[in-house]
Amino acid sequence: MKRTIVWFRRDFRLHDNPALWEAAIEGIVIPVFIWSEEEKREYAESEASSWWLYHSLATLEKGLQAHGLKLFIKSGDEFDALVEVMEEADAEAVYFNERYEPAERSKGRRITAQLESIGKEVQTFHGQLLFNPDLVNKQGEPYKVFTSFWKRCMQEDVERPLPVPVGMIGIEQEINTLSLHSLCFVHKNPWQQKFHEYWEPGEQAAIEKWEQFSDDGMFYYGKERDLISSGTSSMLSPYIAAGNISVKAMWHSAKGIYEEVQGMSVQSIDTFLKQLVWREFAYHQLIHFPDITRIPLRKQFAEFPWVGTDEQLTKWKRGQTGYPLVDAGMRELWETGVMHNRVRMVTASFLVKHLLIPWQEGYEWFKHTLLDFDTANNAMGWQWVTGCGIDAAPYFRIFNPFLQSEKFDPDGEYIRKWVPELSGLQAPYIHRPWEAPTSVLEEASIQIGVTYPSPIVDHATARKRALEALQQVKGK
Repeated sequence: MKRTIVWFRRDFRLHDNPALWEAAIEGIVIPVFIWSEEEKREYAESEASSWWLYHSLATLEKGLQAHGLKLFIKSGDEFDALVEVMEEADAEAVYFNERYEPAERSKGRRITAQLESIGKEVQTFHGQLLFNPDLVNKQGEPYKVFTSFWKRCMQEDVERPLPVPVGMIGIEQEINTLSLHSLCFVHKNPWQQKFHEYWEPGEQAAIEKWEQFSDDGMFYYGKERDLISSGTSSMLSPYIAAGNISVKAMWHSAKGIYEEVQGMSVQSIDTFLKQLVWREFAYHQLIHFPDITRIPLRKQFAEFPWVGTDEQLTKWKRGQTGYPLVDAGMRELWETGVMHNRVRMVTASFLVKHLLIPWQEGYEWFKHTLLDFDTANNAMGWQWVTGCGIDAAPYFRIFNPFLQSEKFDPDGEYIRKWVPELSGLQAPYIHRPWEAPTSVLEEASIQIGVTYPSPIVDHATARKRALEALQQVKGK
């Protein structure tokens, strides 16, 4: 029987895994994960997602064992490791699913060429996205407006997801393998240990989370997703980022529900589908503009007059800005590894437009702390909120943290949860605590500037300064 290595990269699941499926129907499956130097560097800068990686691999290992397969773990250069396994297992081919980050895409092509040069068969598959990420418009250019990209995607078919292969066959002989624990994914930093209180990584947990959301939350998603304490967020983003769940499976499941419902539910499901395509749009940009993680797509923003300080950056990271919604979001991020999407926009806008700190600093902090860190999504999000990305109009948008708080957390429930020193305040004062009467502050045991910081910048002054800076950039 044909012996095929299935190289797991960021597709830690058994369902709708094209590389695994093809290998399984052709013969013997040899699952492999390689902890390369590049992977070590990547995850050293992304400690939160390294925690998720470790536990995703642990659940993948158990899932494979349930089907009679063993996950073989190697470290070092990927090509050398694959050749070593091929020799040990007498394997004929290597199958893997594509990754689309520039370095990973280049690596996949390089290793394919290296293996083919020594006479080995290699097949790659598109398992992480809904559509071909190389889509171009009629002029042969990448799409720069989401609406146009969405319309084009709606003309494309999404492949049906593949089931978990039944009756998979593994190899019987022993192969040298490392233990998952020996790779030291999880750093000694104790802040990661809190994640167990909020998350259960892995494929089965992802499927259960999807079933909960598609049974209830998805029907209110369009109307309530921006309400910060509504509980209508899908909470699927870390699972999607790690490949614990198939976006194709989610797409077709949602489409099936879409055809059975009416009224507001149709709009809600449509809104959710657009979020999946928004992720596709991020990868579309990453592929066509591989420097998006470092360089503004609107070139004039390279000369933006950033004037923020390291001290302000530290206060933003720690949730000590004196802006309750911003502080709540940054503390939620540190505690749970995620942040509500509406609050992400507000906190990001605050960093770049209230404090005039470069968006790349925010990108790096989110990379470090987000369980759902995704290169494409993170880069597009920061460029969008800064106004230097494509489809970022109006580039002069400046989120007002107070109005956002009053509109999307009207009772202050979210703020009270994550900024407990303000828990004694009720709306409307909880949104602007320094405006509360002295008697109200005393009753709540709050001293502005002592128990809770004064605003790090004045909103009106910061807004005026940001608009002047943006006007200066526009002139270039």
